[in-house]
Amino acid sequence: MSRSRLHRAGGVRNNNAPAPVVKRLSLYLRGLEKLADQKIEEVSSQQFARSLRLTGAQVRKDLAYFGQFGRRGVGYRVGPLIETLRHILGTDKTWNVVVVGAGNLGRALLRYKGFAKKGFRLVAAFDIAEAKVSVRVGRIRVYRLKDLDRIVRKYAVKLAIVTVPAEAGQSVTDILCAAGVMGILNFAPTMLDIPDGVAVAPVDLAAQLEQLSFQVAGAKVKG
Repeated sequence: MSRSRLHRAGGVRNNNAPAPVVKRLSLYLRGLEKLADQKIEEVSSQQFARSLRLTGAQVRKDLAYFGQFGRRGVGYRVGPLIETLRHILGTDKTWNVVVVGAGNLGRALLRYKGFAKKGFRLVAAFDIAEAKVSVRVGRIRVYRLKDLDRIVRKYAVKLAIVTVPAEAGQSVTDILCAAGVMGILNFAPTMLDIPDGVAVAPVDLAAQLEQLSFQVAGAKVKG
């Protein structure tokens, strides 16, 4: 979407928006895409919010960080709002992505076909184990870690997924940052020290299971 078209749609990027609001944008985009699949062209804020188990006020407040959306008495136009949210999130273009760590989790991610639908193109994987190097996982080749800088620069990669053991997380992150990667999805169970200007999103699967166990245990106690 061109900048002028985005302006007409009423949306702008806002780097000062709270992190929980930005996370909910992805939720809103998924909900809108589901409506589009159902051939629904317009939806009220209340109807849309209920489908996401939120309130209309919450949805309107979140979207207000990025512009004015919807028409009074009509609601949101699904197609244009999808385009605008994709632009705000940066997924209206294709991002080349690499995966570092070709173990079980890394290979599972390399086989996942949903990334391409959202604008993320996996271009290469890396590992230090010689038995994993030069093989292909699906269509993705696994390279030696020493080739990372060359491949990242060749494909202008800005995003990476890290699935290495905790003890290797920081060294791999240092290599990625030195090569010019600006965003890291971190599955390594460790905190990373990153330079200014680099974004990291941690994915701690064990912590998520702990949260689930807390909720399930609490439900049992209440029952």
